[in-house]
Amino acid sequence: MLLSDPYLLRTIMKTPYLLILSFLLISFSANSQSNVIKVQSCSDGLISKQVDSLKKLYSDDGFILMKEASIAMESEYEMPVIIPLNQGSLYQFVFIGEYTSRLYEVRMYDWNEKQVVYKQNKWGDVDGNVISYAYQPRFSEFHMMKPVQVNKQKKKNLCGYVMMFKKVK
Repeated sequence: MLLSDPYLLRTIMKTPYLLILSFLLISFSANSQSNVIKVQSCSDGLISKQVDSLKKLYSDDGFILMKEASIAMESEYEMPVIIPLNQGSLYQFVFIGEYTSRLYEVRMYDWNEKQVVYKQNKWGDVDGNVISYAYQPRFSEFHMMKPVQVNKQKKKNLCGYVMMFKKVK
């Protein structure tokens, strides 16, 4: 055991501030983990109608819904979504932001952190709060999708929705 070593025990006893400092560092690191951003779901009636319409549209085009999530977001902060993709499969990705936001962006990165997709919509654009894009990966690996929206009036609790479809027909 470490504390049975007389040299170590004598050193600790002579320098109790090291022991106290160690305990403080441990307690500080335990408390700092509470500052982690936690993913929370949200609900928005307008987004729910758009989700239902897009699910039907892509289903009719031969896609199946693989993943979906509603996420509470903060203005100007990316929300990373990690997704496993298979080489050669055709995927359709959708991000729906809150209607009152002024800017919507989605970036997608491959496993090597190379940006493979960048899409941006502004409030007055035809697509408005919906960003949709097709992607066919060259390798079977994890990718990271990073949606973000900018809202000048509302900084927190913005509702966002992400969906991933895969072509089967």
